[in-house]
Amino acid sequence: MNAPSTLQNHAPVQAVNQAATPQQAAAAQAIQELHAFTTEARDAIYQAIFSRRDVRGQFLPTPVPDEVLSRILTAAHYAPSVGFMQPWNFLVVQSAEVKRRVHAAFATAHAEAADMFEGDKRSTYRTLKLEGIVESPIGICITCDRERTGPVVVGRTHIKTMDLYSSVCAVQNLWLAARAEGVGVGWVSIFHQAALQEALGIPKNITPVAYLCLGYVSHFYAKPELESAGWLPRLPIEDLVYFDQWGNRDHEQALIGHLRRDQAAAQEARWAAPVCLA
Repeated sequence: MNAPSTLQNHAPVQAVNQAATPQQAAAAQAIQELHAFTTEARDAIYQAIFSRRDVRGQFLPTPVPDEVLSRILTAAHYAPSVGFMQPWNFLVVQSAEVKRRVHAAFATAHAEAADMFEGDKRSTYRTLKLEGIVESPIGICITCDRERTGPVVVGRTHIKTMDLYSSVCAVQNLWLAARAEGVGVGWVSIFHQAALQEALGIPKNITPVAYLCLGYVSHFYAKPELESAGWLPRLPIEDLVYFDQWGNRDHEQALIGHLRRDQAAAQEARWAAPVCLA
């Protein structure tokens, strides 16, 4: 089901400088018209972003066809990467036995994690469904080979974690492509790294970045499950935007008004499919 756009009506781009001359405003609009997607394509991208969910308990046993999985993995492979090093691998998990080993690694860490919270948070944590490792038809572990192109990498010369961030970009590409295909994705992060490496036969020099559960689902929730459960609220975006220096908020900026309206629209939208499949 196609959802209407929740954002402002895609008004032509205005120059950041509110005192832009008519010539500058015309130039900005011409550039937008040259490079921007059609309204329909743009709305589809925003729909994928706003309706993406971390899926845990709604997986169906329906297999994901290879041609669909291929498109999803190809989208992940086309993520940006520092120095174009493409540090990722995609370990596709289909075996029920391997899934059970991964689940055992999760269960150990999950039990430990519960004891790290206090009071009501601990009780709430124990009620949360935080994985679909066994139920999902496919598992994918996205990794990072930090030595793929040698010790010196363009763009990683000073911030050494840029390769890890690159692999996270592949995760996000995969997630959005899967949502566009109607495939649910759940990121399971509660592992001891060594235990996950052992379960999947990953060498010690390869870093597991994300274990993802993939499959068709009965439904997508209207809001993230942790938000609906009252674990944490969605933060106001205007409190997260600074200008020129860290901590420098300026709520008089015109941008802040746009951000408030767009977040309100995104929060009020009900992107989730209204139909639940048995």
